[in-house]
Amino acid sequence: MNVAPLSPEDPTELGGFELLGRIGHGGMGQVYLGESPGGEPAAVKVIKPTLVDTETRRRFAQETEVLKTIWGPRIAAFLDADPEAERPWLATEYVDGPDLRKHIHTHGPLPLPLAASLGATLAEALIGVHKQGLLHRDLKPANILLGPNGPKIIDFGLAVFTESSASLTAPHTVMGTPACMAPEQANNVKPLGGPVDVYALGACLLFAATGHYPFAADNIHVLFHQLTDDSKEPNLSDAPAELVPLLTSMLRHAPADRPTLPQMVAACRGVIEGQGLTVAQARRRLTAQTAAQGTPTGPAEENPAPAPPLSPAELPTVPAGNPATAPTVPLPADHPATAPTVPLPAPAPAPYTPTLRTEPAPQDRPPDRPQRTPAPAGRPAVRHSPQARRVAQQLREVYAQRAAF
Repeated sequence: MNVAPLSPEDPTELGGFELLGRIGHGGMGQVYLGESPGGEPAAVKVIKPTLVDTETRRRFAQETEVLKTIWGPRIAAFLDADPEAERPWLATEYVDGPDLRKHIHTHGPLPLPLAASLGATLAEALIGVHKQGLLHRDLKPANILLGPNGPKIIDFGLAVFTESSASLTAPHTVMGTPACMAPEQANNVKPLGGPVDVYALGACLLFAATGHYPFAADNIHVLFHQLTDDSKEPNLSDAPAELVPLLTSMLRHAPADRPTLPQMVAACRGVIEGQGLTVAQARRRLTAQTAAQGTPTGPAEENPAPAPPLSPAELPTVPAGNPATAPTVPLPADHPATAPTVPLPAPAPAPYTPTLRTEPAPQDRPPDRPQRTPAPAGRPAVRHSPQARRVAQQLREVYAQRAAF
């Protein structure tokens, strides 16, 4: 992953994390490569000073509480946060690799067994998320990082405990990314269930195998019409014949007609084994290929190449209402390490597996590493406003009721 040097106005330390360089930015703020006093790399998201108000702090505090509950081998882990700091910040595990969108844009679609391996890996990750009573609700190629230990999912800002009464969005607002948005999500149906993530994963798998999404349009209103019209068929052109049956079922208009995530894992295994490989071999090949293609060949660039421009379908938040009259979508984060915060319900349980961390490659460190600012002797505990604490308690109670322990 490219790392740009800090600018003079950037902080050099936050909450004990030394900031080493910029790795992305978005509508909400800047994302830095940070390092803990013990050397743990982190992606540190900082809210823009111009956006720091009571509502932003509330949403940020709620996002923090949600992230604390999400874990799994293919999920970028929560490390620390302080929503009440002068500059609110959130630190998560740093994954040293490009996102899927940038990788496909640069190197082209993945070979069939590697695309199937990616699908099985991400489906298994989402099984673990759903087992925790959560939905992702904004899975897209920009939220899938291809690290040296395999793919990881980031940006759970739209995730919340299912069946929670705590609302993080304004009324009549659809949140998500149209390119990978399920029809029921585009129609603002509530509550949403596990099939919404199945559809999004199908869109990501189609993109990984072909380089395009199920629906495309230059105009966001036309795109929403395609998404919500059950007579419109998704574009599966260029998809490998072996994947077409699975993609067709995952991208069905009616949520009840889509396969479950375990069924998707089984289908991807069948595709991989049909190519004469074991699932473990395909996963190793996927990781080896994406890691090799994502490795820089020289020192970190002072001005790293920007990600390819986003199409209307890849813009993240969309106001609800009649798609034909919906207003223009606001421009999103360019980098995958940030996301908005919002609630939503209903998933489907199942198993899961353990986690790995990654170290940033030395050549990815910015050339002019800032002088380390000594960390405070004792880092204060994360503080929350009374309102944020009440909402956090609601979320914890819902989770406790659903937990099996």
